[in-house]
Amino acid sequence: MIPIHQYEGRRVAVFGLGRTGIATARALEAGGAKVSCWDDTEAARVRAEAEGLTLDDLNRRDWGDIAALILSPGIPLTHPKPHRVVELAQAVGAPVIGDIELFAEAMNALPATRRPKIVGITGTNGKSTTTALIGHILRETGRKVVVGGNIGDAILAQDMPRPGTIYVIELSSYQIDLTHSLNCDVAVLLNISPDHIDRHGDFANYFRVKQHLFEMQGANSFAVIGIDDDETNGYYSRLRHTRREDRVVPISAGRVFARGVYALGDRVYDALDSASHPAIDLARARALPGRHNAQNAAAALAAVRLLGVAAKAAADATYTFPGLPHRQEIVGEIRGVRFVNDSKATNAEAAVQALTCYDSVRWIIGGVAKAGGLKPAMIAKDRIAKAYLIGEAEERFAQELDGVLPYERCGDLETALKAAARDAWDSELPEEVVLLSPACASFDQYQSYEARGDSFRDLVHALTAEMAEPEAAK
Repeated sequence: MIPIHQYEGRRVAVFGLGRTGIATARALEAGGAKVSCWDDTEAARVRAEAEGLTLDDLNRRDWGDIAALILSPGIPLTHPKPHRVVELAQAVGAPVIGDIELFAEAMNALPATRRPKIVGITGTNGKSTTTALIGHILRETGRKVVVGGNIGDAILAQDMPRPGTIYVIELSSYQIDLTHSLNCDVAVLLNISPDHIDRHGDFANYFRVKQHLFEMQGANSFAVIGIDDDETNGYYSRLRHTRREDRVVPISAGRVFARGVYALGDRVYDALDSASHPAIDLARARALPGRHNAQNAAAALAAVRLLGVAAKAAADATYTFPGLPHRQEIVGEIRGVRFVNDSKATNAEAAVQALTCYDSVRWIIGGVAKAGGLKPAMIAKDRIAKAYLIGEAEERFAQELDGVLPYERCGDLETALKAAARDAWDSELPEEVVLLSPACASFDQYQSYEARGDSFRDLVHALTAEMAEPEAAK
């Protein structure tokens, strides 16, 4: 745990008692703050009480003594309208911040000799894989590493830094929106596409929040910017006019340049401090298939090189990266058909990254649809043998796919899996893949994308056992 001493002796409100909120309350209490905890969900309150936290209904209390509101990232800050507790905090002039800001303030308060290095990773897609890969490379090359934020444990649940510690933090737009003083030694922006519009109001605000990560950096920090879409390419050009050019590093999966890191085909090239040379053979990185992972690998290589890791050592560590659950995770193979869990793909831009990795896909999609629908994924339509529709988006996606792709309304994941497996086994096409890459949030039928992916994995294992029973009976 990282004790937070900034509010010692003062009353602090913590609203939202999931993983992040509970860790935040404990860190504040460990630093001597008086903490009032609340969540509008009864189950969360019961869980918090079981963890020993003190509940205080923030909707009903007098806010006159509240020094700050620590808001869990998923609670509306501005759109579609501020949550009531946000308005209550603003009415008494209490700052509204998140756990990442508490972490930043704690790190900024340390003497320079004890201050850790911080790597922050953001973007619309690929954050988790890139964060985990950077952490893996640093760990494999002998560094003291803590990985957290929007991946793994909450950042305040991590250990206090020891000399030489590097924090590698995945940062969602929700988290950055609640942060004001995080100075990342290396900040990474992978890509940008419309997402979370309901939370930020429009695409311009969403992108503005992402850019705030770089606005918080000091003059000697590094910015690593993916330039494979027009918006981030334009932002890279603007940053180069406001910073020393050697502090702004481009990365790409397809564009070649004199200084930076880029991927072409199965090679990632390092052009940071010498002539361009191939550094990573992606064919040897089995957990990183597809063009999107080429961009992730380029970003990770750039980040660790800026932290002093040699290119060859970084490449050797990349080859041992195991990948992440719910990101193109192969969960089984039955009768020659692979079953792939890509539940983390909660929008069409993420789903298309998986679709383009395979030649013949039985695509399971659906849930709570995002604003852009399926259109961004249609560049891969020639690879899709059939779509299997589930959840709240079933009717909408049926309308979008009518006349474009064969599809079947399935309702739920189990029905879709069995239908896709049946069709794949009946097909004469080689190397078929049943892919859960939903292009949707999970909240209509599951608590999280992880729960959805776990369900898919369990269903595949059950189907494996079911298919094995006739063989065992012979």
